[in-house]
Amino acid sequence: MQLLQRHYGDRWNIRRTEHLWIATLRKPDAEHAPTLVEPDLEEFVRQLEDPPASIGRSLLSGGWFQSRLHTLTDGIYRSEEPPSA
Repeated sequence: MQLLQRHYGDRWNIRRTEHLWIATLRKPDAEHAPTLVEPDLEEFVRQLEDPPASIGRSLLSGGWFQSRLHTLTDGIYRSEEPPSA
């Protein structure tokens, strides 16, 4: 995993579960899929090199969300508003 982080870490945040490889974009405004999830390492690396098309725009790119959420760290956001009942 360190090799993947070294090679792709400037663009992707890479992590591993017991069965899956997961990559999320560090900058969510790309024109391709912002998240990759693959069980196969070779397919995962292929997608890191040539990500699939995005299905839609990220909700975080919209003004409504941007005005209400604050970035705590990469991929973690916080809202100052309490949840509604």
